[in-house]
Amino acid sequence: MGDIVLAALDAAARETMLFAGVGFLIGGIDDLAVDLVFLAVWARRRLSPASVGDGDGTLAEYPPRALPRRFAVFVPAWDEAAVIGQMLRTTLARFGAADYRIYVGTYPNDRSTIDAVAAVAEQDSRVRLVIGDAAGPTTKADCLNTLWHALRRDAAESARTAAIVLHDAEDVVDRHELRIYDALLDRYAVVQLPVLPLIDRRARLVSGHYADEFSEAHTKNLVVRQAVGAGLPLAGVGCAVACDALAAVAAMRGGDPFDGGSLTEDYELGLLLSQRGATGVLARVREGAGTPLVAVRAYFPATLETAVRQKTRWMIGIALAGWDRLGWGRVRHWSEHWMRMRDRRAPLAMLVLAVAYVALLGWGASQVAHWIAGAPMPRVGTATALLLQANAAMLLWRIVARVAFTTRDYGWREGLWSLPRMLVGNLIALLAVRRALWRYAAMLRGAHVRWDKTAHVFPDDAAIEP
Repeated sequence: MGDIVLAALDAAARETMLFAGVGFLIGGIDDLAVDLVFLAVWARRRLSPASVGDGDGTLAEYPPRALPRRFAVFVPAWDEAAVIGQMLRTTLARFGAADYRIYVGTYPNDRSTIDAVAAVAEQDSRVRLVIGDAAGPTTKADCLNTLWHALRRDAAESARTAAIVLHDAEDVVDRHELRIYDALLDRYAVVQLPVLPLIDRRARLVSGHYADEFSEAHTKNLVVRQAVGAGLPLAGVGCAVACDALAAVAAMRGGDPFDGGSLTEDYELGLLLSQRGATGVLARVREGAGTPLVAVRAYFPATLETAVRQKTRWMIGIALAGWDRLGWGRVRHWSEHWMRMRDRRAPLAMLVLAVAYVALLGWGASQVAHWIAGAPMPRVGTATALLLQANAAMLLWRIVARVAFTTRDYGWREGLWSLPRMLVGNLIALLAVRRALWRYAAMLRGAHVRWDKTAHVFPDDAAIEP
């Protein structure tokens, strides 16, 4: 009987280890390919001077235009009374004398947010309060459509506006971002700035894992997408879209540029614009050598529950519903297929990760059982040993890369904190994929799509660098 138990434990540990090992190897090769493309782009940019065309360099290379463009800043706001007033006042102060108007979308059953926006709008005509017809919450995309139609009704304003800038109610805008958009919209229809999450020191592990992920995504992943000619998904904040491009999408959809049934309208809009020929660029611009990036900063969820809720929405919108809604793009467009495959691999990656944890437990149980029985552990085969060694090497490379990207944007202390935060990120993703599958199944059965947002916090000191 003891031999049967040992054999069963050994088999379970071996098979789960092989499944996870092969899954990690495939994912690791995929990640390594992205890294190699990024290193090639990085080397090319280091060897040639930056230009306005590549979205790199310093602010001096993006001089103000003689006649600046007019921007309309869209801020959808449901249940944002705690932050919207301070966000608007900070934005007005930081954007200063630039040519813009802020459209804030609210709901008739959200009186506190309406009052907070109205208080700022009464003092500054550059803030336009828009109250939608439907009770909230609908979806963020639906609120953005309400703002689009409000702009179009303001005929004189609409005629002057060159581009739409998207922001959330908790964003700390950068004082130079409109200048960057203005320079790059000469060549691109879409401009995305990096998003740098603020780290809540009271919840460093949960809130900080967003900083790690965005540092890598907005330093490497979006740069690689642009380099291989794939669509540039938008982050929903810190991005500008030329009105002509957005109007073309609206005409295609019967008047609404944003898909009101989408949970990740920003991601989908970026890919749709690219598919329709609108070129996009990620602008990683610094005020000067060694200075912070021109970027959007904001606090992200700081508790396990709220982080899981947010990751659930992203996973449904990108990896599950996004597959149904967007497909794979143009036939034979290998780079687009590759990037969309990476976007949608999260549920499968979490399955592999879960099996890996089971394999670790199984291996430990097998070790204990063999020790109790006084029997030697079975030898690991040569092929399995090579598989484990290859995965260990790629894991080490991933760890080094994560620390490097976080250090570049946040300093070496946060770079070191990114190590334990990798485990926290794994836990959040594992919990989110389970919730995402249940909610997605409910959506397939006809469940209503709603704006599943989390409570936001605006920094007490809005004078955050830069």
